[in-house]
Amino acid sequence: MTDTILILNGPNLNLLGKREPHIYGTDTLEHIESLLLARATKLNLEIDMRQSNHEGQIIDWIQNPGDKSAGILLNAGAHTHTSIAIYDALKASALPTIEVHLSNPHAREPFRHRSYVSPVSVGIISGFGANSYLLALDAMANLLSA
Repeated sequence: MTDTILILNGPNLNLLGKREPHIYGTDTLEHIESLLLARATKLNLEIDMRQSNHEGQIIDWIQNPGDKSAGILLNAGAHTHTSIAIYDALKASALPTIEVHLSNPHAREPFRHRSYVSPVSVGIISGFGANSYLLALDAMANLLSA
């Protein structure tokens, strides 16, 4: 049975490629998904990639990840810095989570320096644009094979 990695994307990530390309790059979320699908095949994984602008939807996905899900890659967007509810959902989850960011939050505004996702994640990958997702998928594959 092939492991499935749930890849969750928070608010405004549907605007990738258009929104502040000098910060987030020009890759769209759809393009990032195509890169992840190709990498997942090489790693003998499947992905289930989702995006929502609604905190409650992201929480529902964390709480009900699907029977085949083996781990979560989470780019919670701005919810990273504000959501105790996502923190609680991740804390209750039995799945390993890797926090992902396109930009480096610590090189940006001070309010982005705090993450409610980090304390309940096995690791954080940020600052490498679309490659942050690929690096996180590689890290999850290594984690699951250990």
